[in-house]
Amino acid sequence: MALRHAVLVCLLGAVALPAGGAPLDGRVERTVTKGLDWLVRRQSRRGSWAANDGRYPTAMTALAGTALLLEGSTTTQGRYAEPIRQAVDYLVSRSRVNGLIGDPKSDDRYTYGHGFSMLFLSQVLGEEEDERRREELVRVLTKAVEFSGRAQTSDGGWGYVSAKDGNNFDEGSTTITQVQGLRGCRNAGIPVPREIIDKAIAYIHKCTMPDGGVQYSSKGGGGRPAISAAAIACLFNAGEYDDTHVPRMLDYAEKHLGNIANNGFGHWHYAHFYYAQVMYREGGRKWEAYRDQMEKRLLSEAQADGETLFWSQGYIGPVYTTATNLTILQLENGTLPIYQR
Repeated sequence: MALRHAVLVCLLGAVALPAGGAPLDGRVERTVTKGLDWLVRRQSRRGSWAANDGRYPTAMTALAGTALLLEGSTTTQGRYAEPIRQAVDYLVSRSRVNGLIGDPKSDDRYTYGHGFSMLFLSQVLGEEEDERRREELVRVLTKAVEFSGRAQTSDGGWGYVSAKDGNNFDEGSTTITQVQGLRGCRNAGIPVPREIIDKAIAYIHKCTMPDGGVQYSSKGGGGRPAISAAAIACLFNAGEYDDTHVPRMLDYAEKHLGNIANNGFGHWHYAHFYYAQVMYREGGRKWEAYRDQMEKRLLSEAQADGETLFWSQGYIGPVYTTATNLTILQLENGTLPIYQR
């Protein structure tokens, strides 16, 4: 943790982030451990995870790996060191000559996997003690950032595939994934051209409607609660805490997501994966009230699988839902710079 802290101090100056967080409640901690153990049992011999029907292996591996990192383990220390190391090796092996982390043939909508991989590997880099692996991660992430820059659309967003492969189509959720991954890289010391982030922020502004909802695409599509929550998290990750768009975006998100029992919109787990990050950064009583609601719901929905637990809701599959829910439940660990206050 000391290395991560030093990197952040170097990058952010006096605005150093705390190295730790509040301890998890006993029941939550037991649920998290059983959920992480379930993920480990589902990891393939190659070090990967996948969604239903074997889809999205790169994205699922990065999300599951991030959930394991949040426990506090690294590639060399802790209960989950071995599965984290295997996940790192798998994703490094997916790095292509052009910088894409993933395979267009097996990774449908490959920018998701690319963005989540940048996020996961950048968090690993801050704690990596093996010099060879550090050098390899720096090489892979440097190329990955370059790929993201080339894949960005003329409007400043990203689509499900690169701008070239997707005829310059953009979409909000993949844009947020890229920006968060790029921010993780920048925090870890990987050069990220400021113009890429500036164009992305301008894209989010363009997609923000008068009521604070963020629409599906720069071409339209109406405000979406899930994308709106992700966009706020994205702006916070980019350091835009005082962005003039944020207050009305927060109002819109609270209206639609403040009551976690509200299922009247699409992608509930995705929405709260990001809204939890927003609420955690907000802190105080708002976070505590939201956290208590969320813990109660997630613990009640966990399903037993022998001595382990998982969550099965959602059409993408249990690896996705379990990994995102475990991320929410572990935010207060304060172990990863990208999620810290």
